[in-house]
Amino acid sequence: MSGSREQTQSPAFLKIGVLGIAFLFSFPAGYLLWRNFTGDTSSLTLLNESPVLSPLQRSLVLAVSVSLTTAVLGILFAWLTSRCDLPGKRFWKIILPIPLVFPSFIGAAAFIRTMNPGGFLNSILSGIGIDNVVEIRGFFGAWFVLTLFCYPYVYLPVAAKLRHLPSSLEETSRVLNRSPFKTFQYVVYPQISSVLYTGTLLVFLYTISDFGAVQLLRYDTLTRSIATAQLANKSLSLALGLFLLVIAGIIVFAERMVSKSSPAPEQSEIGPPLEYNLGFWKIPSFLLVSLITLLSLGAPLFTLGKWAFDGIRRGSGSGQPLTIDGEQIWESTWNTLSISVIAGIAAIIAVLPIAILIARFKSKVGGLAHFLVIATFAVPGILIALSMRFWSLQTDWAYNLFNNTKALLVFSYVVRFGSLAMGVVLLSVAAVPRNLEDAGQTLGVNRISRFFRVNLPLMAPGLGAAAGLVILSTMKELPITLLISPLGFSTLATRMFSSFEEAFIAEAGILAVILVGLSSLLTWTLVIRKSEHL
Repeated sequence: MSGSREQTQSPAFLKIGVLGIAFLFSFPAGYLLWRNFTGDTSSLTLLNESPVLSPLQRSLVLAVSVSLTTAVLGILFAWLTSRCDLPGKRFWKIILPIPLVFPSFIGAAAFIRTMNPGGFLNSILSGIGIDNVVEIRGFFGAWFVLTLFCYPYVYLPVAAKLRHLPSSLEETSRVLNRSPFKTFQYVVYPQISSVLYTGTLLVFLYTISDFGAVQLLRYDTLTRSIATAQLANKSLSLALGLFLLVIAGIIVFAERMVSKSSPAPEQSEIGPPLEYNLGFWKIPSFLLVSLITLLSLGAPLFTLGKWAFDGIRRGSGSGQPLTIDGEQIWESTWNTLSISVIAGIAAIIAVLPIAILIARFKSKVGGLAHFLVIATFAVPGILIALSMRFWSLQTDWAYNLFNNTKALLVFSYVVRFGSLAMGVVLLSVAAVPRNLEDAGQTLGVNRISRFFRVNLPLMAPGLGAAAGLVILSTMKELPITLLISPLGFSTLATRMFSSFEEAFIAEAGILAVILVGLSSLLTWTLVIRKSEHL
């Protein structure tokens, strides 16, 4: 009887701890809401003012434009690489997702310094008499850059769905002499629409949350306006933050509704996927895929490589000295790796009790905490930073304990990216065979010993993959690090961003190459290889 109770009843200390974790995850958004509705000067009075409505309008226009364009590109590339005789489609399947490795502000900086007046491409075109080149800045620049680096969010889920669709319905449509376009419209699209909408909503959320790209491209969205106003006009920044939080919440709610209304997946696949002959469209399709890949991958890599080469050459004594030295580069690299690893470990420690409460005890408390952790994915990093900054400055004990400390920085990272680890950790906990725990209990091993001797070794690969997701995201995080990192603490992202802002391009190029290289390496070692063991 006692053994049965131990298996079905969750410990009180675990429930209390999980409730505390859930409160901490919801605290930044809750504090932001509270500050908007309280205080001597309520920020709600500014909601009808132009300084709030104008950035809101620009954010919505940009997010809708990027979402529509990435939806078209994502679904087109998924169809071409999954169902058509596109030349080299195995190669394109590998290459097309790679732009996700680049932080958007790196891509923005690469195009600014390449295509704008005085840039590399602009100089070449001027040499052959072409002076009127489109300038990458403002709305067009933000739309162009974010589209190039966000389309994989749509491409990846749609391509995965296409690979697992049963071919029987398409074969029936072909027998009825429907064209490939009609087959796609009436047979394929209804089956992939849910993942298409989910990917598009994710792009929308990413776009309204982006700070680095719009800052460099000088397009005043909500995030850029918040960063500008957070020192000089706190009420305005809070009002802008409230709008951003509400929009993000609506998008996440819409995504949940789409997921719930999605049809159940097919249990079996009848025959291999059909392949359609592109015919006349084969060459145009190949050229389109090549062009987008050249812009989203080739151009940034070439530009960053050129900047890094110039920086190394200058560092070796040829030309004007660099504004940073090897020690500063190493310091930024070490800061990036160390704080990211700490955030990854902290995130696992935070979400693991929730996963245990759900997977082992089916607790409603665990379900509530799980919902709150996942919901924080909707809170943009700049809002978490804004909330934590104002809280630490306005609360005496918080100022004394946490202001200008790494603890506040790590906490903000965990709140921002804990949701990325939640799903993988939950799967890892659920995958531990129950009979092993039962055997340990029969042998008289207590709960804590069983966890460390039985559960933890079996969960380790999944926990490593989850930590890897948090580490990768933390390495590239910009607004949180810019706003609340301790004085003198710089990461690759913040030092690189500052170098771009101050036009120290060679220095920024060296830092960008290191960051992209680390991101690529860790994507393989911490995520892909670890995930193979799940």
